[in-house]
Amino acid sequence: MGYSSEQDIIRMCIEKLTDNCGTAVQLTGSRSVGGGCINHALKISTTVGDFFLKWNASAPADMFQKEAAGLIEMALSNSDLVIPRVIWSKENGDSPSLLLMEFLAPPNNTSGFDERLGRGLAQMHRKTAPAFGFHHSNYCGTTVQNNSWTTSWAEFYARRRIWNLVQQIKTTRGISSDDQNIYEKLVERLPKLLSHGEIPSLIHGDLWSGNYMYTSRGPALIDPACYYADREMELGMMKLFGGFSAAVWNAYAEEFPLPEGWKQRIRLYQLYHVLNHYLLFGGSYGWEALEIAKEYL
Repeated sequence: MGYSSEQDIIRMCIEKLTDNCGTAVQLTGSRSVGGGCINHALKISTTVGDFFLKWNASAPADMFQKEAAGLIEMALSNSDLVIPRVIWSKENGDSPSLLLMEFLAPPNNTSGFDERLGRGLAQMHRKTAPAFGFHHSNYCGTTVQNNSWTTSWAEFYARRRIWNLVQQIKTTRGISSDDQNIYEKLVERLPKLLSHGEIPSLIHGDLWSGNYMYTSRGPALIDPACYYADREMELGMMKLFGGFSAAVWNAYAEEFPLPEGWKQRIRLYQLYHVLNHYLLFGGSYGWEALEIAKEYL
C-alpha cells in the first residue's frame, strides 16, 4: 500500500509508535511547524507525547536516514547539548522519506543559554575518532559529502571537500581553466596551510543559526551533516553567516581552548561552504569562493 497524503504519513507514524510502545497509540492533534522551505513539517500530539515529523518526496532517498545517524552520533558525545531523540527514519519507497523525532518544546527562559551552547559545542568536539571522515556518506544541503576515512586532514579537506566540489561545479555550472588552476594550486598548498596538529573531532557540519534552537531543556542542535574533522571547520561555518554571540565564543574557548592561528584559517574553512552554496544556488558565491582561494595562495 502506498502512502502519499499527509493523513497517510501521520497514520504510518502512529502505527510505528504503536509498534515501539507495545500498546495502542492514539493521535490527539497535529499542526504545521517550521521545517524550512524544502520539507513538510508537523508537530503531532499523541497519547504518549508530542513528536516532530518531517518528510519530503523529492529529497535524496536516504537523506533523512543519514540525518538520523548524525543525530545519534552527536548524542553519543554526552555533551550538555540537547539532541532530539530519533524515533524513526525511512527512505523513499512507497511513501516519501521521513524523519520522526521527539518534539522539543520552546523555553520559558533562555538565561545562560548562550554560554551553555558554547560549552556544549566544545564538549561535543572532544569526541574523537581514529581518522577523519564518518561511517558513511551524508548530505550538506542536498550535496553528497564523501566521508571516506583518511588519517590526513589536509588530504581529506583537499580531496573529499574542496576538489570534490570544484569538479561538481565544473560539471554543472562550468569553470574556466584559470579558475580551476587557482583551486589546483590551493589544494597543493593545503598540507602546508593545515599543519597545526589537528585531531578528528565530531562536528555538526552545517552549524549556522538556523540549525540550533533554544528549548525547554536547553540549547539543541538539529539538521546535522556530521563527520570527524578539524573542529575549526565548525567555527568557520559559525562565523560565515553570524548568529552566535560573544558569550557562545567565550564559553567555547574556556571549555576547549583553540590553537594559535585559528582565526587565520577561518576563511579557508569557509571556502567549502561558499563553494557548496555556489553549487546549489549559483550567483555571487562563485566570485566569493574564488576570492577566498586567492587569499591562501
